[in-house]
Amino acid sequence: MKRYALALCALIVAVSPALGMAQSYRISVSQIVEHPALNAVLKGFQDYLKENNIVAEYRVHIAQGNMATATQIGNQIMGEKPDLILTISTPTSQACVQALKKSPQMQKTPLLFTAVTDPVEAGLVKSLEKPGGNITGVSDMLPVAEHLRMVKTFLPDLKKLGFLYNAGEVNSKILVPIFIEEGRKLDIEIVEATVSKSSDVYQAVKSLVGRVDAVFVPTDNTVVSALESAIKVCEQNKLPLFNADVDSVKRGSIAAMGFDYYKHGYQTGAMAQRILQGADPAVTPVETQKELLLDINLKAARNMGVTVPKALLDKADTVIE
Repeated sequence: MKRYALALCALIVAVSPALGMAQSYRISVSQIVEHPALNAVLKGFQDYLKENNIVAEYRVHIAQGNMATATQIGNQIMGEKPDLILTISTPTSQACVQALKKSPQMQKTPLLFTAVTDPVEAGLVKSLEKPGGNITGVSDMLPVAEHLRMVKTFLPDLKKLGFLYNAGEVNSKILVPIFIEEGRKLDIEIVEATVSKSSDVYQAVKSLVGRVDAVFVPTDNTVVSALESAIKVCEQNKLPLFNADVDSVKRGSIAAMGFDYYKHGYQTGAMAQRILQGADPAVTPVETQKELLLDINLKAARNMGVTVPKALLDKADTVIE
């Protein structure tokens, strides 16, 4: 009987592909911090794979904004030997890429990044068209000109715009000269305020009070994770606050013309499917999300002393009362 049972098990294993049993993939995830936009990326990614009948077992690691932790997570993931590595944000992508380079046994494991502003500048890929190696992904490079025109539409007399970011985050730092150049075209001076950790956000915003006409927060993981501190200062001082991601509008900023990060993750999931099924990351071009959403929070606008132009309300995708 025992011999029969073993033979039957061997037969089931041998014929299971013919019976259509789905292959299960192991996916290790490194995310820099928990906040709505990045959480939405992971949810979109997971939903795409589930909806397309791709079975996956996830190991999700959150660095809570700490780069030393992100480095440790990168090394830990190498030991997990997943079928695919998913990195959400620039800092965690950089940490995992460095760990991957030091791990010879993982050299053929694909790494897929998402929510990364400039993967070339961040040292993740050689070029957007031909990434090289086993790394590719989806970029969320901001359409800076569109953002500035949006803020200018809210505030036609805008002259000085505070730009709040963590100078240690490459994804934010590379945006500064772009904002300065595009701002110059619209006669807007960009005034920088930097933080090194989330607890610095409150004082950094306070330092802008009386010096700028409004504040803009890019897709900076450190600042967005402590957005409520910025909102508090801006409401107290009637200082308009705008964001690059629409999830922050739900939390209390006035408006954003940005990406739907759930769709961003969903698009990344589609790329993961192709790679898991044999596509070569080295020649899979880095993708960007073209579709932009305009979300407006009327309560936040009232709290910060801003009247929302009807033209913007008419074109908004979402209006929060």
